[in-house]
Amino acid sequence: MREVRAAFARFWPLTRGDRTWLAVIIACVIVAALAETAAILFFAQLTDHALQAGSLAAFWRPAASWLTAAVLGALVGYLGNALAVRTAERFVLRLRAKVFRHVQDLPPHFFQRHRRGDLVARLTGDVEAIEQMVVSGVVGTVGAAFSALFYAAAALRLRWDLALVTFVLAPLFLLVARRFSGRIRTAAQDERTADGAITSVVEESLGNVVLTQAYNRQAAEEQRLDRAARAWLRASVRGARASELYEQLVEVVETLCVLAVIGLGAWEISRDRMTLGQLLAFAAFLGYLYPPVRDLGRLGLTLTAATAGARRLNEILDARPAVTDPARPVPAWPVRGRIDVHDVSFRYPHARGAALRDVTFHAAPGELVVVTGPSGAGKSTLTKLLLRFYDPTSGVVCLDGVPLPETGLRFLRDNVALLPQETLILRGTIAENIACGRPGAGADAVEQAARAAAAHDFVTALPDGYDTEIAPGTAALSGGQLKRVAIARAMLRAAPVLILDEPTAGLDAVAARRIVQPLRRLMAGRTTIMITHDLGLAADADRVLVIDGGRLVETGPPAELLARDGVYARLAGARLGRTPALGTGGA
Repeated sequence: MREVRAAFARFWPLTRGDRTWLAVIIACVIVAALAETAAILFFAQLTDHALQAGSLAAFWRPAASWLTAAVLGALVGYLGNALAVRTAERFVLRLRAKVFRHVQDLPPHFFQRHRRGDLVARLTGDVEAIEQMVVSGVVGTVGAAFSALFYAAAALRLRWDLALVTFVLAPLFLLVARRFSGRIRTAAQDERTADGAITSVVEESLGNVVLTQAYNRQAAEEQRLDRAARAWLRASVRGARASELYEQLVEVVETLCVLAVIGLGAWEISRDRMTLGQLLAFAAFLGYLYPPVRDLGRLGLTLTAATAGARRLNEILDARPAVTDPARPVPAWPVRGRIDVHDVSFRYPHARGAALRDVTFHAAPGELVVVTGPSGAGKSTLTKLLLRFYDPTSGVVCLDGVPLPETGLRFLRDNVALLPQETLILRGTIAENIACGRPGAGADAVEQAARAAAAHDFVTALPDGYDTEIAPGTAALSGGQLKRVAIARAMLRAAPVLILDEPTAGLDAVAARRIVQPLRRLMAGRTTIMITHDLGLAADADRVLVIDGGRLVETGPPAELLARDGVYARLAGARLGRTPALGTGGA
């Protein structure tokens, strides 16, 4: 129960704004329970005064009262249920938005440690489980409690002695529920984990279908899915068995109670101490009483199962962003684009060694600085520090002399454009993909950026032009064309600082040559930090930084570094000539 209380306390504040509606829903539930209680009493009158006496005249008044109570209960019940569905869905919407908003601020290493499909499952099934606890659980608890109270009070009014005898068996429902809560909680947690694993396997397999087919991995992928599905099956069957056994035991207990009532009632009727109508009404009250009591027991199981979802959501919500906005950010200023890196060292969370050690360099406005070195040397880590996905473990990175932790994150990223190694495409039209570089940009600005990126001609040649739908993994455009769409997006952003991470990665020589001129136009007038293995791209660099083992081992103009016969010269001997220099090549 402590875990349930903690989860409820954490998520209950999200009902703010709907608590008035919750009160209305609870009022409707109470009125509906009263109407059902009244209907049973009118049924008892109808039985004793009309049916048993055979009097049609005595039929109309209790019949009309019964119908009135039934109609009132139906109307109020409909209103309460409709409002309950709306309130529950609003809570789900609010909670999912809260978790999704938090996820978007988490650092890259969080997503490397958690499978994407599992995160999707948490944002869907686990969110709905929390709603069952916080909203539907509250309404169900209040409704069941008041229904049980009204039916018990009516039964006591009819025959208090007989009612007390039957009430003795009521706690059996709660005892049975408590006995099964542990099994159902464990099964629910295992089932949710396995469900996330299934989603992850399916998503990963579909995303790598080319690899699967090319390497004949269909059977291996089927085995992966089978293992995850069997884990889900085992957990699901365990949970279903426990729930079904609980239901059947409760049915037996309920039948035992009703039979006891009927037996005692028959004895009372034989002694003329009870009428048939009273017995039927008493049995009806018990028939209505035990389901709410049973629901209270089942609610305990629901809450227990919901704690599994709460635990998985809490794991996300308790993860802290690597960086946050300063309490008092430096006021916005017209950024010139000077980058200064002073004695920067950085170690990723949970990593054994540092990715960067004592790195110092600067990039003046309009300069092109190429960063190169062996794979795994720490080059791409610089992009994460410059965009402030992380802060340095020691040292400082400055923009125009202002330390990045003193600037607002939105302001910083509005002034730094990233062209990542992987060409990132959103599901939508080509125009929408380019326009996301500057939200609100008009069609003319999008076209101008596409022309500058040498993308306009092939886009307009498509049947739907800029309205052509594309998506991640699309076959509508080649890799080089998608890269030029991404360049157009960066051009539209018009940020004074540009970061290029392996801009020709994955492109053949022809495609790489075609993006050279668009890249030159993109870099013009901007401070550019280019991470690359292709040293043919370094020919026009103002300065080259060579990083090896996380340390800056060489720096200087490319021609000077070639003459030193150091790390850069050795790398150039192996790689130079694969890609045309930025000073050559056409569109």
